[in-house]
Amino acid sequence: MEHYSKLKETKVSSRTLYHGIVDFNEDVVRLINGKKTTRVYLVHQGASAILPLSDDGQVYLVQQYRYPVGRETWELPAGKREKGQTPLSCAKAELAQEAGLHASKWKKLTVFTPSNAFSNEFLHIYLARGLKRGKSCPDEDEFLNVKKFSLNKIYKMIEKGQIQDAKTIIALLFYRSFVAGK
Repeated sequence: MEHYSKLKETKVSSRTLYHGIVDFNEDVVRLINGKKTTRVYLVHQGASAILPLSDDGQVYLVQQYRYPVGRETWELPAGKREKGQTPLSCAKAELAQEAGLHASKWKKLTVFTPSNAFSNEFLHIYLARGLKRGKSCPDEDEFLNVKKFSLNKIYKMIEKGQIQDAKTIIALLFYRSFVAGK
C-alpha cells in the first residue's frame, strides 16, 4: 500500500456558486500529482450544540420538524454561529433562545466536522450545568417542543433509531464514554 507524506491540495481558483445563509463554493485545486480537479463545498460559519444536563441528571432535548428529512426530530439545542461570535457565546445564546435555559457551568466536550467531504463546518459541543429556567425566544421560523429525558431513555432512543441527529448522538455518546462517572 502506497503512503503519501503530504496530502494537501492547493487552491488554484475559487468562485461562489450561491450566496445566502450558507454559501456554496467551487474551487479548482492542484492535487499532489500536479493534476487539477474541482471541489464543490458548503461554506459554513460553524455551529455550537449544547448538552443541557439538569441537577437531577436529565437532559433537555428540543423537538422540531426538519424539512430536508421530512419528519420531527429530537435533538440537542444548537445553532449556527454569527459572524464574529465565539463558539461558547453561540452555545449560550442558543440554549437561551431554543430551550429557555441559562447555565452557570460550561465545559467544552468536543468539536467535530459533520460532513467534511462537502462542508467546512466545525461543530462545537458543550456540556451545560447549573441550569435555570428562563423564557425561550426561538427564531420567527422555529417551532420547538422542549422536554427533559433521563440519560437512560435517551441512550435507548439512540439505540432504537428514534434519535438520528448526528450532533446529538455524538454529544451523548462522548459524554457517556469520556465524562460520566469521572
